[in-house]
Amino acid sequence: MTEKIIKGSFVSKTIFIINQYASTPKTGMGGRHYYLAKELAKQGHKVYLVAASYTHMLRNLPKVNAEFKTESVDGFVFVWVRMPGYASAHDKKRVLNWIGFAWKLLKLPTVIKEKPDVVLVSSPSIFSFLGGQRLAKKLKAKLVFEVRDIWPLTLVELGGYSVSHPFIRLLQWIENKAYRESDAVISNLPNAVEHMVEHGMKREKFSWIPNGLDIDEVSQAQPLSGHTFSQLPKDKFIVGFAGTLGAAKVLNNFIDAASLLKDETRLAWVLVGGGKEKQKLQAQCTKLGLVNVHFISPIPKAQMQSLLTLFDVCYLGWSNKPIYRFGVAANKIPEYLYSGKPIIHGFSGNEDAVCKAKAGISIPAENPQAIADAVLKLKSMSQEERAQLGRNGYDYALKNHDYAKLAEKLAKVLLDD
Repeated sequence: MTEKIIKGSFVSKTIFIINQYASTPKTGMGGRHYYLAKELAKQGHKVYLVAASYTHMLRNLPKVNAEFKTESVDGFVFVWVRMPGYASAHDKKRVLNWIGFAWKLLKLPTVIKEKPDVVLVSSPSIFSFLGGQRLAKKLKAKLVFEVRDIWPLTLVELGGYSVSHPFIRLLQWIENKAYRESDAVISNLPNAVEHMVEHGMKREKFSWIPNGLDIDEVSQAQPLSGHTFSQLPKDKFIVGFAGTLGAAKVLNNFIDAASLLKDETRLAWVLVGGGKEKQKLQAQCTKLGLVNVHFISPIPKAQMQSLLTLFDVCYLGWSNKPIYRFGVAANKIPEYLYSGKPIIHGFSGNEDAVCKAKAGISIPAENPQAIADAVLKLKSMSQEERAQLGRNGYDYALKNHDYAKLAEKLAKVLLDD
């Protein structure tokens, strides 16, 4: 295995990170594994991040003319695996994409000549585990399995699939196998360990590594465009949400809360982003006759902190589903905490980061009246009281969500014998 002595006793290792949905900032959001790979490379390790050339989450598809394409990105090597497209997240051809990607992982040694010391395989898709396991065994590397969504449980509890469905049973077999046969297991869901132990994992294998922030990036946020700035309400107390307008975040409750407080003329409710629920939310506002809710188009990630500084309160809410007993790992939470703004968190699960950080008000999920009450409570506070909640969140983000620190924690899991 590749070893190089750096600064005396430090030993550089070769690390494969396999996440079918990984991206660069140019092709997608960058995201967890891009930032972790960058930080591991800064530590002196040789890192390869392996992803599919087509997923529904990529904004700008990379040009991949051969079976594999490698490119140097921020100190590490990004490996694109050429995969066919599919129509949407719910297209059945997406399953073929999963299986094909897992199979092609076995050919990685034809494009990466260095043997890995460790192979990290991230879900979903958990089909990737099968390919990653065979690759690690062939190359005699340590195998680490990462869970970001608990599949197939998420498909059962949120998607309505039966546990007896043959496809769900296949996924369950892979999941159980991964827990039993991996050398270590990590997750960004803080309470996932309980589920994993129930499915055959030894508790001591588990490590929690949350999602984080690139502190250099967020501390040098780009200014908002003039167009976006002009759409924001002026001289109002702004309650804002920024992100994907999707069903999982049940933003209809946000609209209902705005309706409850429609006579509060100093309040403005702002939704920044796009997604499949946007038209439904706009129709809901029209039906309720609301003029206090403002929809703004998505902004570049690099401008996010500039936007959040203009909110008085940041809002994030979830559906009231059992799956959240394992916690949530939304990228939005570290972003909100770092913004230094108080947060209203509609969440009925376990391991509430907003509550832990004392960064705002946590309320029951799917409760418009509780949202409205929390808004009025925060609005009635002094500016200093709200600022203190914001400082609590900011300090918590620096301590617990800095990708440089998280990469150090990850390195210990990956490289400890």
